[in-house]
Amino acid sequence: MTCLSTSAVRAGLLSGILLFRGIVAAAAQDVPALDMSQFADATPTATDVPEAPAPPPPYDPIRAYFLNWFNRVDAIQAAQPHWMTPVVTVTPRLEQELRYDQYIETLGKGQGTLYNFGAGKGLELIPFDPVEIIVGVPPYIEHNIPGEHSINGFNDWPFLLVKYRILSANEQNGNYILTAFLQGSAPTGIAALTSNSFMITPTIAGGFGVGNFDVQMTVGESFPTSSTTVGKMLTWNTTLQYHVWDVLWPAVEFNFMHFSTGQRSGLNQGFITPEVIFGRFPIAGSRAKLIVGAGYQVAVMPSPTVPKPLTPMYKNNFILTTRIAF
Repeated sequence: MTCLSTSAVRAGLLSGILLFRGIVAAAAQDVPALDMSQFADATPTATDVPEAPAPPPPYDPIRAYFLNWFNRVDAIQAAQPHWMTPVVTVTPRLEQELRYDQYIETLGKGQGTLYNFGAGKGLELIPFDPVEIIVGVPPYIEHNIPGEHSINGFNDWPFLLVKYRILSANEQNGNYILTAFLQGSAPTGIAALTSNSFMITPTIAGGFGVGNFDVQMTVGESFPTSSTTVGKMLTWNTTLQYHVWDVLWPAVEFNFMHFSTGQRSGLNQGFITPEVIFGRFPIAGSRAKLIVGAGYQVAVMPSPTVPKPLTPMYKNNFILTTRIAF
């Protein structure tokens, strides 16, 4: 058995230590440090989470109603003829406008001149299909009687007129219309002018057209709700109208009234009204359009004038009308 010398053992241990240190050093140089950046994309962040869509605003029917007002009006009016509203006859068409009329009436038997400011006209709106409402304004009266006192003040208030369009067709599909009216007036006038009764006036209105020519007609009767000197009155208006040069509307109206009760019971009165209306002129590029016109109403029956009560109520009436359609 051979025994190793002390020097050989020392040499072997030293060699082993140096080999181990070399392996550790080599490992430290050859193995790169762990790079965590390759896992960064796998870590979710707040910006990577998709946002949920915002809920739609709650439906507001009132807001939608007013936002769609003019589109609704245009569609309603597109389904009817496009004639002009006459000076006296209430058109069967559904209109949307602001209207002011001025009457200058020459009365018979020395009763002087009566000025009617507004004539009960006002705001006309189309709130929904097929309905129009007219909110009237109380007319203001100035009546100067020669040699006597003057009468100045408000007359009774035609507060509301409702139209219901029964059937209609525009110029391309028949050119006709049929409409029912219901009007109410209140006895709000001064003592010298008021009827002292609420009045209810149902009316049927219609019209037809052929080319540029049209006929518009209304027949209605006013019923007092209480005893009054005015009584019941049947009104029949007919307008023959022609359309010229796009903005010119000449016409003639026949206005007839029959009194069945009251102080004029059994009497009739009739007027002929030649007139001309100009329009519709756009205002400053908006949807609003200006309409102006004039008519001269002449009494043709009875003749001579019945003095008491005065019938016809006036000999002639010069009428001015101004409207802004929208």
